[in-house]
Amino acid sequence: MTIVLGAIADDFTGATDLANNLVRSGMRCLQVIGVPGPDLEVSEVDAVVVALKSRSCPADEAVADSLAALAWLRAQGARQLFFKYCSTFDSTEHGNIGPVADALLERLGAAQTVMVPAFPVNGRTVYQGHLFVGDRLLNDSGMQHHPLTPMTDADLVRVLAKQTPHPVGLMARPVLAQGAEAARQHLATLAGQGVRHVVCDTLDEHDLDVLAEACEAMPLVTGGSGLGQALPARYRRLGWLDKIAEPGRLQPGSGGALVLSGSCSRATLGQVAHFLERYPGFALDPLALAESDAQREAALAFARDALESGGPVLVYASADPERVKAAQARLGVERAGQLVERALGHLAATLISEGVGRLVVAGGETSGAVVAALGIETLRIGEQIDPGVPWTQAQLAGREAPLSLALKSGNFGGVDFFTRAFEVLP
Repeated sequence: MTIVLGAIADDFTGATDLANNLVRSGMRCLQVIGVPGPDLEVSEVDAVVVALKSRSCPADEAVADSLAALAWLRAQGARQLFFKYCSTFDSTEHGNIGPVADALLERLGAAQTVMVPAFPVNGRTVYQGHLFVGDRLLNDSGMQHHPLTPMTDADLVRVLAKQTPHPVGLMARPVLAQGAEAARQHLATLAGQGVRHVVCDTLDEHDLDVLAEACEAMPLVTGGSGLGQALPARYRRLGWLDKIAEPGRLQPGSGGALVLSGSCSRATLGQVAHFLERYPGFALDPLALAESDAQREAALAFARDALESGGPVLVYASADPERVKAAQARLGVERAGQLVERALGHLAATLISEGVGRLVVAGGETSGAVVAALGIETLRIGEQIDPGVPWTQAQLAGREAPLSLALKSGNFGGVDFFTRAFEVLP
């Protein structure tokens, strides 16, 4: 079949975030985990989002996986391609946003794309090329303490210029205020100057609508999921997309309720604290996990006992920046993360085999580890819990009912997200 939009996301929660906005805007959407195999068939969907784990891996790996995903999406006839990264633009100094965007443009034979990370409904805005999280510049928002991709500069033109040999330009707010035609003309002027990447100011939903219209002819657009919510309206006006009733309809959820959290963001730390005031939780420590499997088995026993009460239970490695840095100093950044991810992946696989049917996972790297441990290949996208986070469902071998799964980016969700998620699941 021919799909309207083919997206490549650099982590799992980001993929779900984009897919959520596409569904809310009227597109039937499937999320594919990892580079799809040649025999994977999709049907009755308007958009496919390929979820990679390419945000913080070596740049050559990120490029190779992204190009493989691009080849598959083009084979499905995707009319427009979307490279999705986080609304906080987090990456390493030398990638992977710039290298991946360059590789995709070159493979498509395209000269230019836009950079639109903003997600205004979640407080991510861009002004004069500077990214804000709420009323704080990116480098003063907590993202400067991210354990894998710390962001210490809010100037996205400057950040991106370190990741690509090609010129980086700016679409400032006064241009957007003049409408889509002015935006198109500005892009054309920059293209004539050899500018390949254009960081776009975005303050509100209207700015996203203007950008969606200005970029409708681009083979490739890039950004956060905010741009994703604006694109379907353009596709309908172009005649590419029919109106779909209930694009996010899922089967009712069933089975035990479990929350696994590896994120150390401020938002997730607040959600953990809120949950623990009401329900039981077990804290994992990377240092203890490094010594033996004893703590992992203790967490498993704790969760089994708590699940018998019928309420949700939390297992978490979320901790404040000082504790995270202390563990990383002892174990190394990579090993500390891997220990947590493996433990949470093992817990997910074991407890789901024993009857858990509703699962919330917090953190992009943690979500990737859990999805891999469960062997999930595709996710059907359902209705939104909070902006950027929907319920999804996956069919697992040996289970009659689908697994209901919510993959939450660390910075997303209200303080009561972990408790309310199960209340809104049909």
